[in-house]
Amino acid sequence: FLKTWELEAQKTIELLRALPSQQYDFRPDPKGRSIGEMAWHLAEGDAYMTFGVENGFAPGMKPPGLERPRTIAELAPGYERIHRDAVARVKKLGSADYDRAIPFFDGKPMTIRDILRSTVLHHNIHHRGQLMLLCRQAGFAPPAVYGPNREEMAKMMEAAKSKA
Repeated sequence: FLKTWELEAQKTIELLRALPSQQYDFRPDPKGRSIGEMAWHLAEGDAYMTFGVENGFAPGMKPPGLERPRTIAELAPGYERIHRDAVARVKKLGSADYDRAIPFFDGKPMTIRDILRSTVLHHNIHHRGQLMLLCRQAGFAPPAVYGPNREEMAKMMEAAKSKA
């Protein structure tokens, strides 16, 4: 889990570093999150879930140091700090802890393994995809994550044609 999580976190950091600097407040849906809010939600996922695993999930709980940065430039360093803290919490777990069930926010028991896999890893991948789409809607091409983006693919295709 830790190895995969770290690989995904690095992809998130690359995206955060590449966000359009003047588009923090861009939101195509007035009820939806802005680019800045969605970007910070990635840090919130790491923080809340690992803090809850360590301390229990309780109404109104809030991990320390989670105030949202107000500029694009502050998002990547802030995420890196929050992620480091989250990783430190998870590293305290023993192998038997992963199968231990604890009450989640809704009061239903959930194994720590499932909390980490579903609400940390998969949840953040999902929201990173949303952030990439917000970037597209703001007129910005996000960096490649799992393969070339369409701009990179077009360059590759053009290079292949010129070699043929």
